[in-house]
Amino acid sequence: MSRGSQDKSTEVPEELTRELRQFTGLAASFFRAAAARLGMTVTDLQVMDILESSGPSTAGQLADLTGLTTGAITGMLNRLEEAGLVRRERDPNDGRRVIVQLERGKDDMHNIGSIFDALGKAWDELASDYDDEQIAFLLAFLKRSNAMSRKEIIRLQEAPTSEGEIFSAPLLDLESGRLVVSSGISRLTLRTTEGMAELYQARFEGPAPSVTVKDGVVTIRYPRGLWGLGGQQRAAEVTLNVAIPWQIVIQGGASDVTAELGGLNLASLEVKGGLSSIRLELPMPSGVVPIRISGGASEIIVRRPGGVAARAHLKGWVSTFVFDDQTFSDLGNNVRLQSSGFVSTTPFYDIEVASSASMVTITSDLTQKI
Repeated sequence: MSRGSQDKSTEVPEELTRELRQFTGLAASFFRAAAARLGMTVTDLQVMDILESSGPSTAGQLADLTGLTTGAITGMLNRLEEAGLVRRERDPNDGRRVIVQLERGKDDMHNIGSIFDALGKAWDELASDYDDEQIAFLLAFLKRSNAMSRKEIIRLQEAPTSEGEIFSAPLLDLESGRLVVSSGISRLTLRTTEGMAELYQARFEGPAPSVTVKDGVVTIRYPRGLWGLGGQQRAAEVTLNVAIPWQIVIQGGASDVTAELGGLNLASLEVKGGLSSIRLELPMPSGVVPIRISGGASEIIVRRPGGVAARAHLKGWVSTFVFDDQTFSDLGNNVRLQSSGFVSTTPFYDIEVASSASMVTITSDLTQKI
């Protein structure tokens, strides 16, 4: 290939990139001008356009695409709903999800539509200069470009800007989540929240771990080392979105684990490796939920909601074992217990403790306060 051909092949992609960046910038300018004409904010108009072009969406999806926080998107939707421009309804297929859609027939909607109709007509005239094959090529290019832009938005939202920032990832259309906390950690606190746009949020104290997110699997991995022998404390606080069911795995050892999981659709929970203490506040189960705890421990406390049945299988040895209103001393070697009135056809917790521990307490809100 000649030097002239090389220069030409380099110049064309560079010019294309410049034009695409200008196209993106002009689109943002168009939204600002249109919003000013309509007396709306740019993000108000952006949300309206997303609902018009993509159809009904969840508040979390709108937050992801606009870059707004959960609180900001909620405030915006309150304002737009009060103005009669959108309405929120429960998803008929999942009562935990709220769907946002446009409210048709309002004069304000007609004004918004007329602005975009003018731009649409101009695009139609522009497209008429190209044949079907060229249009198909442009359509394929734009679809790939839009998909790439969405990925870049997610990448920017997932990456923390500096130490101490909140780690997070967008919920998008995920139907389930899995949290894996690997390697030794000094203190781990798990919580839940409703109405969060993100799949999860996490804060860390001490050395930051590696955090990866793929297909709904959030992996928090600390480097292996002598974490329990006078090193820096590794503390993590993780909040999970209750809109989807979760599997939780904590492995590699921990000093102190507290899980306040009220409202979560918990599919399973497993703790592997030595730990000092673990305290689990379990949510209402939607089926048979396995809880597996293995490795040495000082204290294990598991509390479930009142009226929820439980079945316990103790494989290890325990100095004191409390199961609801029963207390045992020096218990172990394959002991099985179940709560009063246990019925296997109703949702219940199937709890297996393979640890050797000083104290294990499995109780409910009706029998004992922890």
